[in-house]
Amino acid sequence: MNIQQLEYIIALDKHRHFAKAAEDCNVTQPTLSTMVKKFELELGVDLFQRNRSAVIPTEIGVLIIDQAKRVISESRKIQAIVVEEENSMSGRIRMALLPTIAPYLMPVISDMLTKALPKVEFDFSELLTSQCLQALSDNSIDIAIIASKSEMDDLKEIPLYYEQFLGYVSKNEALFEQTSIRTNEVDGERLWLLDEGHCFRDQLVKFCNLKSFVNKHNTYRHGSMATFMSMVETGQGVTFIPELAYPRLSDAQKELVRPFAIPRPSREINLCYRGDFVRQHILNAIAETIKKAVPEEMLQLRKGDQLV
Repeated sequence: MNIQQLEYIIALDKHRHFAKAAEDCNVTQPTLSTMVKKFELELGVDLFQRNRSAVIPTEIGVLIIDQAKRVISESRKIQAIVVEEENSMSGRIRMALLPTIAPYLMPVISDMLTKALPKVEFDFSELLTSQCLQALSDNSIDIAIIASKSEMDDLKEIPLYYEQFLGYVSKNEALFEQTSIRTNEVDGERLWLLDEGHCFRDQLVKFCNLKSFVNKHNTYRHGSMATFMSMVETGQGVTFIPELAYPRLSDAQKELVRPFAIPRPSREINLCYRGDFVRQHILNAIAETIKKAVPEEMLQLRKGDQLV
């Protein structure tokens, strides 16, 4: 048994396909297949059921793969400890961001992270909150920028900034004539909102007390914030955007923005990581770089704001 064999069975479980797993591990398919079979013979059990349509872990295979993930995670910490002891700002960091954060934060921090940490290779991805938390637990990412507390014992957070929700209102709506939005004036039938699972949507629905939000006129599945903004710009309904989106708007687009009346809904943006993540120097450098990238007034919860 060796670390390489463990990596092979983890990759095969991830892809459920020998060719894709081999490509992920940068080996040939026969090599991976042979090594997996050799591992099964060493253990005396079948780890996978093989058929023409899929490769599926057996019951005992699931248990062994879970243990393999823990072994790989622990083995990687050995080199990480050495790097951290040397205070080396180098290596690879796998970072995930929410789809309602990435489009507005990434253009600001990408170049700043490169300059602050020139020897660090970043691997960015966009994931929903639940996917971020699962990926952290699986050790398939190192850190995640999310808009909530993780509420998981093995994860920790560093608060980064606080971001208000802003209304984006078409000129055909009654709300357009007002300077601010009150929650009791939000009409669920006129809203364009992201699907369930996006915390941006879930937090707004809760704050506005839209217990059973359904757009009765039209529905739009798997829509994006950019799409909904375009709908509003053509005179159709209302949507909401995060505060960091505002500086990127044109003057014409800014005319459609309406803040909430007090209390204004706001979300806490956190840098989330595993409690056993050892590369604290890089972690702190990333957090400080992000804080420098956002307006100073967003670093603290402002008077009149309410966390959702």
